[in-house]
Amino acid sequence: MLKKSKYNVAVVGVGAVGEEMLRVLRQRNFPVADLRVFARSARDIEVDGQAYSVQPISPDGFKAIDIALFAGTEGEKGAAVTYAPEAVKRGVVVIDNGADFRMDPDVPLVVPEVNAKDIKKHKGIIANPNCSTIQMVVALQPIYKKAGIKRIIVTTLQASSGAGRGAVDQLKDESVSLLASWPVIQLNRQTGKPANRQTALPQQIAFNVFPHIGSFTDGDYTNEEWKLVKETHKIMHDAKIKISATTVRVPVRTGHSESVYIETEKQISADKVRELLKKSQGIVVVDDVKNNLYPMPKDAEGKDETFVGRIRNDSFVKNGLWLWVVADNLRKGAATNAVQIAECLISG
Repeated sequence: MLKKSKYNVAVVGVGAVGEEMLRVLRQRNFPVADLRVFARSARDIEVDGQAYSVQPISPDGFKAIDIALFAGTEGEKGAAVTYAPEAVKRGVVVIDNGADFRMDPDVPLVVPEVNAKDIKKHKGIIANPNCSTIQMVVALQPIYKKAGIKRIIVTTLQASSGAGRGAVDQLKDESVSLLASWPVIQLNRQTGKPANRQTALPQQIAFNVFPHIGSFTDGDYTNEEWKLVKETHKIMHDAKIKISATTVRVPVRTGHSESVYIETEKQISADKVRELLKKSQGIVVVDDVKNNLYPMPKDAEGKDETFVGRIRNDSFVKNGLWLWVVADNLRKGAATNAVQIAECLISG
């Protein structure tokens, strides 16, 4: 990409992630010359008091654009399938937050703190990983470089916003309904849903957790669980790591949490891991259990860092370690990571 003082940028999609991309571009002072916002239909929106005119998306809309951030859609084909190739034809570098290109061998899958060098391999499209993968590899990469990792077992506790704005509305609506009828819960006992209400999630989310994110596929794992496996292998360039995941939806608005167990190649103490992570880019260690200090979604919301705590050695496995990892899934898990990729692009 040509070095410029400012760049023409497009943001495609104005859902929760698209709006967060607009917010992050402003907050990180990305050098924007012309900003275009695209969606299926024209409208005017406002983000943090800033007005944006949304234009209908079309191939010609990408003329003279340098970088396009596609907000992406999880679980179905996103706009990038149709419009990314058209944008690339017009000289645009596409950064796609959706799932469509992540496992394409010709498309780099990038978390800047882990594999920024892969950006140079792009052929017009760079993929943003899944939100739960991003925060996990940020936390594990320093340990991997120091001691190696041969096994990962992770349980994610993922916020409703990971399933989109409709899921956040469902959490709010169900919570209001349940609290209004407390202690009598006015729900359909078979579906767990309020009567006559369209919902975005397959189960009740208020005052409930359920181990079902995405669709069930090979081996009765969900596709969200397989993303953690396949994306981690690709980002860390190591398919030998044994990874198993369980993904769980929890009644949190924003902020994914992960209970991560790893087995390292070389023995490393919890104290050394703490010191290592404290010195690592994009990580904040919050690990003072004597004072009840550890990462929580409410504290990570609106922040770009990955928070790590509850670092401890396994009591029965020599090279076993536990970590608790938390990040804002709309920011580091999506918008911020995409903008960081753009920052790497323009920095050379």
